[in-house]
Amino acid sequence: MKMIDGGVTSAKGFKASSCAAGVKYKDRLDMAMVYSEKPCVAAGTFTSNVVKAAPVLWDRRIIREGTGDVRAVVVNTGIANAGTGKEGMRLCEETAETASRTLGINKDEVLIGSTGVIGPQLNMKAINGGIEMLAGSLSDGREAAHHAAEAIMTTDTHPKECAIELEIGGKVVTLGGMAKGSGMIHPNMCTMLSYIMTDADLSKELLQKALSEVVIDTFNMVSVDGDTSTNDTLIVMANGEAGNAKIASEGADYDAFKEALYKITENLARQLAGDGEGATKLVTCNIINASDKDKARVLAKSVITSSLTKAAMYGNDANWGRILCAMGYSGAQFDPEKLDIFFDAKGCERIHIYHDGETMPYSEDEATALLKHEEVIITADMKEGKAEATAWGCDLTHEYVNINADYRS
Repeated sequence: MKMIDGGVTSAKGFKASSCAAGVKYKDRLDMAMVYSEKPCVAAGTFTSNVVKAAPVLWDRRIIREGTGDVRAVVVNTGIANAGTGKEGMRLCEETAETASRTLGINKDEVLIGSTGVIGPQLNMKAINGGIEMLAGSLSDGREAAHHAAEAIMTTDTHPKECAIELEIGGKVVTLGGMAKGSGMIHPNMCTMLSYIMTDADLSKELLQKALSEVVIDTFNMVSVDGDTSTNDTLIVMANGEAGNAKIASEGADYDAFKEALYKITENLARQLAGDGEGATKLVTCNIINASDKDKARVLAKSVITSSLTKAAMYGNDANWGRILCAMGYSGAQFDPEKLDIFFDAKGCERIHIYHDGETMPYSEDEATALLKHEEVIITADMKEGKAEATAWGCDLTHEYVNINADYRS
């Protein structure tokens, strides 16, 4: 298994395209399409927000209730098509109909993604025109994948892509994905959209099982600002073009595929956290030696969602009290008199900052220097058992407020 340079066109049989359709923005790519030459089985996880955008409802119906295959994904940025009522659903259907007519496929083979401002209705003249441009420029090249990842960004500062290769049953299997999300990121499955394409051959049921299990410890362990979007969507499409013997039951082949899916979702999740709106650093929290996995997850996510901890990270302030406080109100029970907290960063000597109820002697200057790094790792050793969990977030900066104070303008 190895990471490779790639995105949504890395797996056999997938093409991508992008265009500047003018959905909301006037001077940038704002629509993307991913298309499979062969029918795909699809799996998905979606926002837990009670308020669900129209494209979430559209995709969820096709993936959960549909018995057929899917072939394409059409994504727009700028307008979220959320809070748009029955008209929003009608516009999803119109989008799918335009794509089906242009691509020569069934409308229920078209998945839809939208991200941007909540409330406005989609500019369908721009959407329909964009689909025509997208269908006419599909390519399986690396550049096409990269531009598609650019086209789905909103406040992201850079596109997020990842690809991985492995061998299953003597055949090379590839997974390639893209994601967007910078603010309103607190998935429970940010606005978070992610699309992963694979040429593996496996059943729809096992694809959904693998995705549902890996997302718990990857995308669901990311938080930028604690806000769960109306549009969170994670889709995986598999077209079977790798030629491996079909994975129809759990076993070694399924485990290998699931591990690769975990690796790619973890990579994309880390990229989302590190590119949080206004962020200057990625903050990773490792909980180790907890009594059970669920407790470890709760504690890790409580630390990275704490506004005070995030502000301390921005100020390069080794204020371990904020970390301990966040753990204490998480709802998880533990003994603060039997706990160690450490700070780590690449190239720095580990700082042991808290031990069994008391602060440790450490240099404030050395701690400040460590906290200035691009990734800061907080590790809490619970000394209870063997369970572990990791969560990813970022610091809270003045720029986050600036971005969200005028997001609609």
